[in-house]
Amino acid sequence: MTEKEFCGFHKLISEYPDFEGENSFPLPAYSEFMPPPRLGITPSGNFYSELFAPDDPYGWQISEIEEEYELKPGMAHIGLRIMEQLINLGNGKPVYNIYGQAKQNITENPYWPPELAENAGKLEHERYIVLLPLSLSRTQDDKGRVHWTLFGGSEQGPEKAFWKSFYSNPGTERPEEDALSFFSLLFKTAYGKTISDFSQLYEEGFRILPTEESSVLPSWAEQFKISDASFFGNLSYILTFRPFSRLPGSLKKLYLGGKIALLPFPGSLIFWGTLPYTKLSREMPMANQIPLLRLLSRRCGSRGIRIPQSGWLSEPHPDLKHSEIQKELVIDTYHRIHRYNRVPRYMDELLADSRADKVAKVLFSTNLETIGLYDKPMARNCQLWTKNYEMILNGPIASSSEIQKAEKILLEGGLFGYRFIFPAMHVGRYEIYWQRPLTACLSQETGKIEIMPAALSGYMTAYETKSQNISNPVELWPRMRQRDIYFSALRDFESSHDHYTHQTALNIISMFNVKKALGMDVLPRSFTRHLLRVSKNESLEKWLASLSEKSSSPEKAARIQEELNKIIAPEEDNSFPSAITYNFTASRTFEETWWNDIRYLAHGKYINKDNADCVKDDVTLSALQHHHRDLELLGDYLISRHQNAIDGAGMRNRALCGELPFKWQTDFSFDGFGGWLHNHKGNGYERDILVVIPGKDRTQAVVMADHYDTAFMEDIYDKSRGGTGARLSAAGADDNHSATSTLLQAAPVFLKLASEGRLEKDVWLLHLTGEEFPSDCMGARHFCQALIEKRLKLYSGGNVCMDLSNTSISAVLVMDMIAHNRDSDQDIFQISPGKSPDALRIALEAHTANMIWNAGTHLWNRGPERHGRGRGKRNTDDLNIPETALHLPLLGEVRTHNNPRSSLYNTDGQIFSDMGIPVVLFMENYDINRSGYHDTKDTMHNIDLDYGAAVAAIAIETAARLACSNTV
Repeated sequence: MTEKEFCGFHKLISEYPDFEGENSFPLPAYSEFMPPPRLGITPSGNFYSELFAPDDPYGWQISEIEEEYELKPGMAHIGLRIMEQLINLGNGKPVYNIYGQAKQNITENPYWPPELAENAGKLEHERYIVLLPLSLSRTQDDKGRVHWTLFGGSEQGPEKAFWKSFYSNPGTERPEEDALSFFSLLFKTAYGKTISDFSQLYEEGFRILPTEESSVLPSWAEQFKISDASFFGNLSYILTFRPFSRLPGSLKKLYLGGKIALLPFPGSLIFWGTLPYTKLSREMPMANQIPLLRLLSRRCGSRGIRIPQSGWLSEPHPDLKHSEIQKELVIDTYHRIHRYNRVPRYMDELLADSRADKVAKVLFSTNLETIGLYDKPMARNCQLWTKNYEMILNGPIASSSEIQKAEKILLEGGLFGYRFIFPAMHVGRYEIYWQRPLTACLSQETGKIEIMPAALSGYMTAYETKSQNISNPVELWPRMRQRDIYFSALRDFESSHDHYTHQTALNIISMFNVKKALGMDVLPRSFTRHLLRVSKNESLEKWLASLSEKSSSPEKAARIQEELNKIIAPEEDNSFPSAITYNFTASRTFEETWWNDIRYLAHGKYINKDNADCVKDDVTLSALQHHHRDLELLGDYLISRHQNAIDGAGMRNRALCGELPFKWQTDFSFDGFGGWLHNHKGNGYERDILVVIPGKDRTQAVVMADHYDTAFMEDIYDKSRGGTGARLSAAGADDNHSATSTLLQAAPVFLKLASEGRLEKDVWLLHLTGEEFPSDCMGARHFCQALIEKRLKLYSGGNVCMDLSNTSISAVLVMDMIAHNRDSDQDIFQISPGKSPDALRIALEAHTANMIWNAGTHLWNRGPERHGRGRGKRNTDDLNIPETALHLPLLGEVRTHNNPRSSLYNTDGQIFSDMGIPVVLFMENYDINRSGYHDTKDTMHNIDLDYGAAVAAIAIETAARLACSNTV
């Protein structure tokens, strides 16, 4: 490998992935440990180049939407909060978040020595210029959103990010004009001075006093360098990152006397001189991020920069005196959020009525009352230390025994510092941080705080994830994308016309991004319409025409319209290919068997269908119809049904059905959950059920998946809704027996195609276990982990084992809740792809299947079975099947992963997407506020036969189109 091939991002992705072997890639429940977003190259080995340009190994692409909608507003919010407290510091007002407990942060702090602190309140000349390097990265949350997140101050110290802002890669300086532009902006804002060239800056008395760390400066800076021995009396502005205590005495005197300005404000560097966190950093290398983080409150939502909670908590201890606790620093409660929150993805969950618990409980408690229906201990996403700054817990890398030890220490009582930490984005085996300077000051013109978010761009650092060494990172530089058409989409359309913030802008950006990802010359016109998030009855033409009304500039709207028309096919193509499976599925027979299977699964003998069944509290045990888990019997039934289908198709010994067995592994003990307890006592295990139907190429497989467990019922549990606190499993007619029944109907269809030699790839029908709480996508996680670790093995009758480790998954279709036609927005379902371009290609194939179905309904509805019929109606009982009705044409909305209405995050599909496995979710037009979800009403009463059978048929056709093709 050449030197160029082993530098920059090439180094990040070298020798990755390499996870062969059991537990080489552990994949815990996201409710127990929220993992990092894995970018660039996925655990499954797919490389996606949206972050990197092949000819720019040191570049990291920052998109316009990241900068406009996250970073700019986020930097402004962070900057304002920090500046307010730094100004208070300079004015001599108490700033407890800077001082720390017992003022430990400012004790012997070289950046805030007594001689400076004693002059606080007397620095009338100070413009409070800050050049604060923030440590940012992208993190993932429980809604599947990947946000830019503040980790705190730069772990690389106060200076490096500033100087590296004037480079574009190692040894290559940015044009001098960039530096001049920066100082011109800074001096105009802070001092009201106009700087047109470096000679004028020099004449104004600007100089640079280097530190040891800044021994190598960009070439333009050399003319400004001075030393400790220099005469300062004729100078006006000194740029230095030295601690105030280590400045020459004459310079300190001039500054304190208001005769000279120090850039940055010397007190703004205080965060890198705290002795307690320097001590903590010996055990926890990133601890130097924390002092600055403490200035900011928790912040969530999809706009701005995410800020995790940090603070102190006090637990009773006989030796802990109340006088030792700075009460302003104690934040001992935490508002829990989770993927089941009934809050739209575009809203800030903290504004909703979320549940607050004591931090100690949030971190460690497995008490059934504390866990409730959807909460688990969060210790793995937290760091914890004593009042003496000795590490107790580094959650992201902690073992189970270390977690137990930390819990014991906390329960003994005392004063503890903490921060919640969600791992930084990974590329290969490296975690990535952006050391981005925050530039701000008091404006000379207005006297108010002025934030300059785009003034300096800093650089990126990449650290090996298994190393504690942060002294020698791989370095990259941000490349801020500057595509005019993207900026116009983001800036020139008003959200007042939208249902949710930036709806129009996101629609426009989605089209450009999808077109690029698919590599198509133009997007099919109908597919483009289905990408739009607009009213069901609004046409593409009407939406395009409406852009001029939604824009602040008709000219800019016209340009957007012109650019969109370039990437959209000018005419609708109504010449669809022939269907592969609708001759099986567009029939009353299909509807009846699909309906009857749902009814049997939901209202038959299988009752306790959550993996945690049976829960060991008295209120639950007293309410159960019987005291054993039914997932085992249900799984056996599914296997027998599939085996009968295999035998009926004459495919015995060619197609296989069996189980993928595993143990339920967690860091905590959940003894209250009967299913978990049986696993750990050796009395049971978990399993996915898999049917393998052979195609011509046995190295490729198309997967159709459901989950066959059901959730605990909220209205039975929740006492505020009249519940008793009992955890009883839902019947699960919609969630998710509607999908399980679809797999049962799909088996004979694909077996017939296989027997006729029409399948180019294998088809796998995968019944996933444990999607619901508390197992949380357990079956999907096990399946993906085994696939990545090359140890996927299917066990069928007689302990026959089929090694599937070398099969490549070309597509996954996850079905979850496909049978309820939303009353307020009818005849819509979602086709929600994962993050990869390959997932979009699957979505395009699903759209084609949808269009073929819609075209077919007009013909089928003229037949004798349907002619003269009306729309389907729900039954008022759970026994009788609805009458034959017209086949429904449906609108399959293609909701990309950043579409706020995509429900991928709340399903097994998120796991496949995060692993880089191409996936699409088929789901109804999910209404987060409806009854019939995780409650007693998830019965046949809420099943729409005409709608659900249509979605099922479209999903089967999509899988067939993928499996019968060599090209998709």
